[in-house]
Amino acid sequence: MAAEGAQEALLKLEFPDLFFLSLPGYRVKYGHSAGTMLWNILFQTPKIFRAIKNENSWLKKMVREHRFDAVISDNRYGLYHSAIPSIIITHQLNIKTNLGKWSENLLQKRSFKYINRFAECWVPDEESEKNLGGELSHPKIKPTIRLRYTGPLSRFKKTNEVSLQSSEPGGLLIVLSGPEPQRTILEEIIIKDIAHYDGKAIVVRGLPGNARLIPSTNFIKFYNHLPAAALHLEMIGAEYIICRSGYSSIMDIQRLRKKSILIPTPGQTEQEYLGRYLQSKKMALNIAQQSFSLASALQQAASFDYNVENTDDDNQLTPVVSQFVQTLRKA
Repeated sequence: MAAEGAQEALLKLEFPDLFFLSLPGYRVKYGHSAGTMLWNILFQTPKIFRAIKNENSWLKKMVREHRFDAVISDNRYGLYHSAIPSIIITHQLNIKTNLGKWSENLLQKRSFKYINRFAECWVPDEESEKNLGGELSHPKIKPTIRLRYTGPLSRFKKTNEVSLQSSEPGGLLIVLSGPEPQRTILEEIIIKDIAHYDGKAIVVRGLPGNARLIPSTNFIKFYNHLPAAALHLEMIGAEYIICRSGYSSIMDIQRLRKKSILIPTPGQTEQEYLGRYLQSKKMALNIAQQSFSLASALQQAASFDYNVENTDDDNQLTPVVSQFVQTLRKA
């Protein structure tokens, strides 16, 4: 595996036996408000293009040193190689902006320029109408390389196990994640509101490796991070899951068929689109951060007509990976 920073720390917790290479990320800086978020990202576009070029040079060097058989890239546009099979996994075949269709078409052309350098593109979504990504993963114009829909990817399995910590109605699991400073801004809102909540709640701060702890009570427990197995149990036992509308979180929630309250990161147009899209399908309740209050959100959730059974359970990933491995063996 290759990663850096918080992502590397999280992956090492989940896969302690794997060998890790240090790979710098894109290191995009985000603004304090939705109004400045998009302009901040656009301003950093040249830096992102340089990072993509640098990671491609890095990969060529690593292939010479380690003689990899293949590369699977998690939405990293520069990790393609002409001499070995290279796969990119992404649900963003259509990039949303607030600047109109012209900007989305321009960004799609630029991203396809990179995506088409890979051998295949795996899309972690359903190809059918029972999909989670909407226009993001089902664009009218598609890449020229082979496109394979793997179904939503989640480390969790649907089960009838119940968490002992929060199995009664009203139990909340609040998962904080994403870039700063918005992660901290949402945390401050949650801490202020959770003090008045009279039920049980688990708050996972999304800070693996952080030494600073928030004191817990008998009813409200704070964790900087939970390993996958522990998080799995807490997700199963909670009546509502409150989190960002990041695609990985959405896939986990839908795998477990849980009721969720999504709070998009302000200015992150992908998350804002996903929140609106899933609410339109009754699969999640979507609330903007600037108008969020815990009491109001729970009141809305109680009357919301959730349809959490709106996705398929077919395991489409295994045959895709098996076929890929077979091509490597034949080579």
